[in-house]
Amino acid sequence: VAAGHGSGIEVGWSPEISISYTETVPVRSGVDVYNMSSWSPPGRSFLLFDASINVTGCGFDVYMLDHDLNTTSKVCSTTCPGGEITETMAMQNCNDTWCCSVRFFFNFNGFQFSFVRRRGEEGRVNYTSPLWNKISVTTDDAILLWYVADQQRCADAEADVATYACLSSNSSCTDNDFTYSGYQCYCDGGYVGNPYVRGGCSRDKGIIIGLSSGFGVLFLSLSGVFIVHKWKSHIRRQMRRKYFRKNQGLLLEQLISSDENASDKTRIFSVEELEKATDNFHQTRIVGRGGHGMVYKGILSDQRVVAIKKSKVIEQGEINQFINEVAILSQINHRNIVKLFGCCLETEVPLLVYDFIPNGSLYGILHSDSNTSCLSWDDCIRIALEAAGALSYLHSAASISVFHRDVKSSNILLDGNYTAKVADFGASRLVSIDQTHIVTNVQGTFGYLDREYYYTGQLNEKSDVYSFGVVLIELLLRREPIFTSESGSKQNLSNYFLSGLKARPVTEIVAAQVLDEATEEEISSVASLAEMCLRLRGEDRPTMKHVEMALRVLQTERLKLCHVDPGNAQEKEPLLTPAREKDSSDQLVASDCVNANLASENMKPCYSFEQEFMSYDGVSRL
Repeated sequence: VAAGHGSGIEVGWSPEISISYTETVPVRSGVDVYNMSSWSPPGRSFLLFDASINVTGCGFDVYMLDHDLNTTSKVCSTTCPGGEITETMAMQNCNDTWCCSVRFFFNFNGFQFSFVRRRGEEGRVNYTSPLWNKISVTTDDAILLWYVADQQRCADAEADVATYACLSSNSSCTDNDFTYSGYQCYCDGGYVGNPYVRGGCSRDKGIIIGLSSGFGVLFLSLSGVFIVHKWKSHIRRQMRRKYFRKNQGLLLEQLISSDENASDKTRIFSVEELEKATDNFHQTRIVGRGGHGMVYKGILSDQRVVAIKKSKVIEQGEINQFINEVAILSQINHRNIVKLFGCCLETEVPLLVYDFIPNGSLYGILHSDSNTSCLSWDDCIRIALEAAGALSYLHSAASISVFHRDVKSSNILLDGNYTAKVADFGASRLVSIDQTHIVTNVQGTFGYLDREYYYTGQLNEKSDVYSFGVVLIELLLRREPIFTSESGSKQNLSNYFLSGLKARPVTEIVAAQVLDEATEEEISSVASLAEMCLRLRGEDRPTMKHVEMALRVLQTERLKLCHVDPGNAQEKEPLLTPAREKDSSDQLVASDCVNANLASENMKPCYSFEQEFMSYDGVSRL
């Protein structure tokens, strides 16, 4: 069946028929108004149920014509900025640049468009683009519903007495309006029987009426429930397939199947699996809320506990970040990087499924309401070392370099043993080995953002080093990256730290807990390392490998004072030294050594269940 110029219909085992429609209107210089030929369903047996139509062109307002109502309404517009672009690329995004999209439902009469050149666009037409001299109308997704429609209606049948089927004198006729499948006879109220034979409808107030009515109602109810259930299930399957395509499902399937390592550990989950794991995403399963979405705790069928990240924003840019995060994490295997189990693409907003990290983020613990953090100085050194090792691995040890681009304490999570896990790779970038930097749109978090990257747009590994330097300051000062000073004004932590170093000894600006647990030499070492990371020019900063080595030396020296083997961190024999006086911070006392050797799992809990997993987006991004 022809559906229009350049179109066709695929018939399957369904009342739904997918159609494709394409029409091209030539554009000439000096002509501002163009009309396309109208399109209607091919006959009354077809109903245009759902359609999404892409219009590509240069600088036009698109109007839809309704001949029944004699109205014209603007439905979308296209612009044509500089630069060449193919029609395929334009339709891929279709975001009003070279291409705009029209969507409608239950349009019985088809459609017709008119195209009017936008005012002022004639002088800005990009004549070098292959799209300037034509307007293309193409269906992205269009469905016809098909029904039997060759039967008479009640009005026609009653006029034709010879063929009228409702023969009983106590019968009436009704049209099957929704399906267009003719008419149906039924006995009037209070009558039962066969309306298609003479005298077939008669009154019977006894058992027959009761049983017939009861069974009839039951049958109709069950049939209705069954039909509605099947219809809804069909619609859900259609929507899930549509979301799967929209969320780049085919691309991810190719990625996972082509990557030997990725296929072993990365899965594409169905939405039913994740609904079952989270009690249909019940609000009691929410364990993290952020500006970009929510995190749910779930239990898979194999009893694995997972965190399911669900974004709020439905923009193509966010979809691209989602694809980016899956692509990166599927290729990474490191004990200090959060493990990605897989993703779900069958919902409007894609979902990421991670290993559940029960003890929240470093940011949440350092800046909790309690006056004293449950993390000791030894834990802080260890966590910083583990996070630095993960970033060093991303920069230089992985098969392809990765610049994280959003290093911050809220993206350093802590597992059941308080082991650091670097998370949230939505903003990260993959970089080939021969590249020293890449030029990108600036993205990051206020307080952590590398100033050189902010001004130049050139992202390199030293941008992560700068952000990590801010994390080291947080460990020393126990202040947030943007904090409120005593005067009530907002202040940048890195500026406060660097200016403080010039004006007074570092021991006068660090947190009281750090001053109580660490030696002056250790404080000076970490402060010096942070200062190097925060240098204005990236080439003057150390690499993450050098940062990792400096922290490892610091940890080793501290453990040596306690006679602890750095290889297995097991206590051999406490070093007993006299109690430390208030003005003698260079010596470790026996209690410090004992604290240094306590296993992390013996730490007191820092969170209740509701706080056990903070959102990856704990601090708003640029």
